[in-house]
Amino acid sequence: MIELGVNIDHVATIRQARRTYEPEPAWAAVEAHLGGADGITVHLREDRRHIQDTDVEKLRTLTHIKLNLEMAATDEMVDIACRLKPEMAMLVPEGRHEITTEGGLDVVAQETRLKQVVERLTDAGIVSSVFIDAELDQIEAAARIGARVCEIHTGPYAHAFHDKGRDAESPAVLAELEKIRVAGEAIRGFGMRFNAGHALNYFNVQPIARLPGIRELHIGHAIVSRAVFVGLREAVREMKQLMREAQVFGR
Repeated sequence: MIELGVNIDHVATIRQARRTYEPEPAWAAVEAHLGGADGITVHLREDRRHIQDTDVEKLRTLTHIKLNLEMAATDEMVDIACRLKPEMAMLVPEGRHEITTEGGLDVVAQETRLKQVVERLTDAGIVSSVFIDAELDQIEAAARIGARVCEIHTGPYAHAFHDKGRDAESPAVLAELEKIRVAGEAIRGFGMRFNAGHALNYFNVQPIARLPGIRELHIGHAIVSRAVFVGLREAVREMKQLMREAQVFGR
């Protein structure tokens, strides 16, 4: 059954806008858990623009569901991951000038370095994941470095969905969806777990959720945005329901 990992970065974004102590990301993790989340995701960025080191430490202690730490493949971040031991560490590209992650990690270009990082994470008992575009050469490289999970970047699909009037049957949307389906098939063929995420929301999530073999979706901004109006617990519940309905009725 498909699982939902809720990214709570933007709870911290609100707090950091005032450099104060609220809202508290750990409270958000509890609310997400009560709403049906299967995991909590946070991205500890090098510039610490939202989630802080103390947030990750607190979440590691208090979170009763799995914790996924998004991180750049730097020595500092690997040291933090190996010390705190989240259930999963997802390697992502990171640029200081980007608003949010703008594309998948180029595993092919950094294969030697990333293999070393994955080996360190594995030795620490952490499941390693890579956030990549739906490209076969990146999937093959992910398998070579020993990644256990590939999370496919769904941004191009989500943007096509929005640009084409939210028409799930438009050729552009179907083409992006097919790329993700083919990527998922390849990922599973290499014995890795097929996850997906980025820019998914309440209107575009179901076609992704019904793809064969997909295990987990990571969603943050849309859920936190909905939570402003309905509360985080309800926002998570609604997203989880959409995902489960897609799998049950989409077959």
